[in-house]
Amino acid sequence: MAPAGTLWTVPVQHSGKVIKATAALGGVTIEIPTSYEHFVDNKKPEFLAKFPHGKIPAWEGADGFKLFEGIVIARYVATLAPNAGLLGHTSEEAALVDQWIHLVESEVDNYTTLIRGLCSSVIPYNKPSHNLFLERQLRAVNTLEQHLSTRTFFVGERITLADLYIATMIQRAVTTTLDAAARTKLPNLIRHLETIVNQPTLKEIYGPIEYAEKAIQFTPPKKEKEAKPAAAPAPKAEKKPKAKEVDDDDDEPSVPEEPKAKNPLDDLPKSTFNLEDWKRAYSNKETRGAGGAIEWFYQNYDPAGFSVWRVDFKYNEELTQTFMSSNQIGGFFNRLEASRKYLFGSVGVLGESGNSVIAGTLILRGTEAEPVVNVAPDWESYTYTKLDLANEKDKAFFEAALAWDLEIDGKKWADGKNFK
Repeated sequence: MAPAGTLWTVPVQHSGKVIKATAALGGVTIEIPTSYEHFVDNKKPEFLAKFPHGKIPAWEGADGFKLFEGIVIARYVATLAPNAGLLGHTSEEAALVDQWIHLVESEVDNYTTLIRGLCSSVIPYNKPSHNLFLERQLRAVNTLEQHLSTRTFFVGERITLADLYIATMIQRAVTTTLDAAARTKLPNLIRHLETIVNQPTLKEIYGPIEYAEKAIQFTPPKKEKEAKPAAAPAPKAEKKPKAKEVDDDDDEPSVPEEPKAKNPLDDLPKSTFNLEDWKRAYSNKETRGAGGAIEWFYQNYDPAGFSVWRVDFKYNEELTQTFMSSNQIGGFFNRLEASRKYLFGSVGVLGESGNSVIAGTLILRGTEAEPVVNVAPDWESYTYTKLDLANEKDKAFFEAALAWDLEIDGKKWADGKNFK
């Protein structure tokens, strides 16, 4: 049977699992390119020509019909197998399928993502928020548990798309937030999970369930301890001095304070560009226009001693509320504190809640980004692309990021922060 279409996804992507499970139960043949490399192939012109948002899962039907967004593709694939009943057999059942999917998406999986982001410092950690997210997720899973206490599946007497979606997102949650203690109160939900993932046609798609014994927790980064001067030696019992006891071998000299490691950036040749002067100019002048900060920058910039970079967050698909994304930028900047004298940044959230990206620009000492940004534990969550200010496109991006009027793929600047 010829494939109904091509699905771009990666094995670890949970929304991709839902689509593959839907196709497997419905008997729909789909093609999955095994050579696809995420964050590389989805940025290529040929991919963006088909899917301008550059996001996976992405679907192209044999007839050329294109879609993105996981649950939307899964619903469409389910329509290709109407006899399987994956969307229910009546309009009422179809509405119930959507109801349960929406509940789990908005009040279970979203909180799994937020809690994981908090505990891994992708989002600046906040204990009250962590507790609130756990409480809201628990409320939702308790609703699921109660519903399953009198039935095997969520809608009707057979597996529907609601079961496939819920099992996928609960499989994700039990590795992160629903630990052993929480699961003891959810026997029906866990029974449902194991029933779905162990279906013969689905077992390979879902893979083994990895149950967390303890829920993910935030571990504060270790603070560097300042070297302390050695304690003064305890006074010795007084005794009569001897002529040969001027240098007493029993008296150990005080241990000198360990000198701070010198930053290699301090050994770079002296630059004519003063970063602190730039920060003052940026703060006190209009950004654009005659006599503005951008004009000041071009008059004083030293490309031999400094470089300009574009910075992009790698995991924009995990972003939810724009204010949380803005807080994330603030957390990233806080973790760059050790490089303050080598770095200036202007980074923003572009778009709207549920459809946004984080991007901006950095001005930094030297010609390589890593020695400046690797002081932040999460520096590898971003990509760094050197900008050529002789290139009009790069120059326009740089100036727009400074002026907070940057726009990417129709997404306009919503909020931003400066590192200065």
